[in-house]
Amino acid sequence: MFLIEIFIATCVHDKIIRPYIGDVIVVILLYCLTKYIFNITTLKATIGVLVFSFFVEFLQYLNIVNWLGLSHNKLANIIIGNSFSWIDLVCYSVGITFVVCIKWIGGLLFQKIVLIQPIN
Repeated sequence: MFLIEIFIATCVHDKIIRPYIGDVIVVILLYCLTKYIFNITTLKATIGVLVFSFFVEFLQYLNIVNWLGLSHNKLANIIIGNSFSWIDLVCYSVGITFVVCIKWIGGLLFQKIVLIQPIN
């Protein structure tokens, strides 16, 4: 997933995948990374990732890359970003909603499988 994000950020220059799908995928990646590193609940991880993503977007609104003197650093511009967009906040929310739905569906499927197995 990380390699897909790098590919999108560096090689894709379209009007749908890079600006929208990339933002949806990045919060899914951050969620997976958070759950891998920290032993926290899904709720805490999803809220934490969403708050973090919104915070980074707010830093873009404040033009943090320029404040840090990194405006000519391509990597900093890719990782931090350099332009605020309300649509990005929607994309982050869609990504987190996708995670929650997958976790919910997975939980239901797990319950169904466990409940229908015969007891030996």
